[in-house]
Amino acid sequence: MPTGRPTIITGSAGCGKTLFGVEFLVRGITEYGEPGVLMAFEETAEELTANVRSLGFDLDQLVAEDQLVLDHVHVERSEIEETGEYDLEGLFIRLGFAIDSIGAKRVVLDTLEALFTSFPDPVILRAELRRLFRWLKEKGVTAVITAERGQGSLTRHGLEEYVSDCVILLDHRTTDQITTRRLRIVKYRGSSHGTNEYPFLIDEDGISILPITSLNLNHSVSTEHISTGVERLDAMLSGKGYYRGSSILVSGTAGAGKSSLAAHLAHATAQRGERTLYFAFEESEQQIIRNMRSIGLDLQPWVDQDLLRFHAARPTLQGLEMHLVTMYKLIQAYQPHVVIIDPITNFTAVGNEAEVKSALVRLIDNLKSKHITAFFTSLTSDTQNIEQTQIGISSLIDTWLLVRMIESNGERNRGLYVLKARGMAHSNQIREFQLTDRGIQLLDVYQGSEGVLTGTARLAQEAREQAEALVRWQEIERKQRELERKRQALDTQIDALRAEFRAEEEEMKTIISQVQNAETTRMNEEIVMTHRRGGEPVRDEPVDRDKGESLPSLAKGEA
Repeated sequence: MPTGRPTIITGSAGCGKTLFGVEFLVRGITEYGEPGVLMAFEETAEELTANVRSLGFDLDQLVAEDQLVLDHVHVERSEIEETGEYDLEGLFIRLGFAIDSIGAKRVVLDTLEALFTSFPDPVILRAELRRLFRWLKEKGVTAVITAERGQGSLTRHGLEEYVSDCVILLDHRTTDQITTRRLRIVKYRGSSHGTNEYPFLIDEDGISILPITSLNLNHSVSTEHISTGVERLDAMLSGKGYYRGSSILVSGTAGAGKSSLAAHLAHATAQRGERTLYFAFEESEQQIIRNMRSIGLDLQPWVDQDLLRFHAARPTLQGLEMHLVTMYKLIQAYQPHVVIIDPITNFTAVGNEAEVKSALVRLIDNLKSKHITAFFTSLTSDTQNIEQTQIGISSLIDTWLLVRMIESNGERNRGLYVLKARGMAHSNQIREFQLTDRGIQLLDVYQGSEGVLTGTARLAQEAREQAEALVRWQEIERKQRELERKRQALDTQIDALRAEFRAEEEEMKTIISQVQNAETTRMNEEIVMTHRRGGEPVRDEPVDRDKGESLPSLAKGEA
């Protein structure tokens, strides 16, 4: 707000003009130590105090502490008799006394139309407006003046916006039966300001403004990984899972298993002793817990330990901006490590594609700035391009998993693959996955000459391959047995030949021994006969009669 200058807050009935002014005063007193004056021309002090008490603003206490002056000025046109030109001098005296009594730095006038109903002459009206704004500047107070929206102009008289230094337009519009409040800074002299429309809402904490533009892209990142809750899915993501603080999108058709993947992440997060905040927009908390038990995940213990907290609501319960602020508040209060939004496509019921994308951009940036891992599910139709999201936020996502139904051989089976995973090597293969009583089981799909086979076709092909492998092994075993029989036959034949050889060898040795003995006997007999005839004396060794030399002994075994 421009310090020491007046600001016009204009808008139709119910858009929050009076609350804007009251919160401007209360925040100034409680947070900045700047006393204020509220001069109302429509509601009494008692009515104002009662109306804003539900927002946590205790005006009576601030008045008692001499931090706030509430002054109700009753102006009734029927009670005024016009006798000549008149001005606002009486108002200046009354307002000046209230400002000086507490040293006010902020002033709110609510509303301008009630004050100027007595000025039918536009020339006098414009002059008094200028004099009022000049007087406020001279007093050195920062003023907020509420004004009603006119027909074809920002204000009813069409003059206020021209003499004011700053003009803020509040709008309360209804689209498809969903109401949204928006704020736009129409004018701000001497300053560059945002010119977009900014959604805002009113809740128990007052006014909350959520800019359309997101945060600057300067948030820090983490190199730590967290498990997906599915071991083989971790293996597909560099063997480590998701980056902590990253954004994950799982898109696919109905029944493909998106919520089951979300539940696995929540279960794995709780096992690490960390907290998960689960925003469900299709099923209630108890329905999700019951359904996940069918795949072996019992989430109730984590809820009991406050490691898992659900917030289930229909998207049409409130406007898109209210949903966003609700998320911010719950995240701030619970301080989760993981946030799950299931599904984001349901937001299209309360906003168009651009509005939903804007809200999700702000949510993603907010979560990344807090290093909170964000997990989104998105529903795609069978006729839609499966690699394109309905809302168009895929470019903002760090890891994108796609689950799809694969139809073949008269049945539907689930398939999963990683469409992208920034900053990590990831599998490029399609995995068939099943929802079993032990959770999600990822299987290798069969890739053959007939293409990719899943389900019973894969089981049948695997059975055929197993049967063929069994036949091959049986043939190998038969040949091995035949070879063994041949080896045994050869061994038997070799043993028989060796036995025959040993028999012949023994027989040969016997013959050699007999021949040697016979020869020795003969030669000895010849020696004896020679001696008897008076020949040479008897020698110990047999001799050759022709040469007169000793004969060599026949060695055993020699021929």
